[in-house]
Amino acid sequence: MEELKNKKLLLVDDERDLREMVDGFLRKEGFTRIYQAATCAEALELTRSIRPEMIILDIMLPDGDGFSLLSALRQHTSVPVLFLSARGEDADRLLGLGLGADDYLAKPFLPRELVLRLTAILRRVYTPPQQEKRPVFQLGSRLVDLESGVVRREGLHREHGGKQEQEHKHEQKYEHEQPLTAKELVLLAKFYENRNRIVTNDALCQAAWNDDYYGYENTLMVHIRRIREKIEDTPSDPQHLLTVRGLGYKLLVKEEG
Repeated sequence: MEELKNKKLLLVDDERDLREMVDGFLRKEGFTRIYQAATCAEALELTRSIRPEMIILDIMLPDGDGFSLLSALRQHTSVPVLFLSARGEDADRLLGLGLGADDYLAKPFLPRELVLRLTAILRRVYTPPQQEKRPVFQLGSRLVDLESGVVRREGLHREHGGKQEQEHKHEQKYEHEQPLTAKELVLLAKFYENRNRIVTNDALCQAAWNDDYYGYENTLMVHIRRIREKIEDTPSDPQHLLTVRGLGYKLLVKEEG
């Protein structure tokens, strides 16, 4: 949030008292880089020189209007714009939004509402979307790591003295690793999303090739076989990725807890 409050804001309004009022309560909210313009010409000049990251824009200006100014700005910048205007009619609001404004707030307004709307725009524009982490799950002796795109198999750990070999599952020791292809990743992600449920052939082909099953029968079977070679102890007798005759496949995953 502190990073958002460090963005450069440009207030464009011909009423000096209103600019000072908005400037004041924005600074109380933690915004520090605030610039002001009273005309379209000043706004265009400041946009070129300081490159603001957010503009709060009035419609009625002495040397033009906010709609024309926004159209001019959009020729060289996609900076987010919030209209703040005494003209609260629906036609003006729709025109402003249609020209590319991010929001429209009519005067008189509550200072807190302006801050909330301003913050929402900054967050939407400047906060990168959270990348959802891909799952990592266990299938028997295999650990399927969709995040890294590999399947790891538990290895045999030889104890000191070479007297005994045994699996140390509690140590999560994996000595063998096989990479997954892009299509295998897509298919396994689809299976995991629908784990312990039937996934139809059509659904799998839509996920992998954006098409239905017809024409991809053999291709899908080849990919399923290769996936089984990586996740099954005995691919010819699968215990995790099962065929459901006439429908599709089902991935059996033991739910933890």
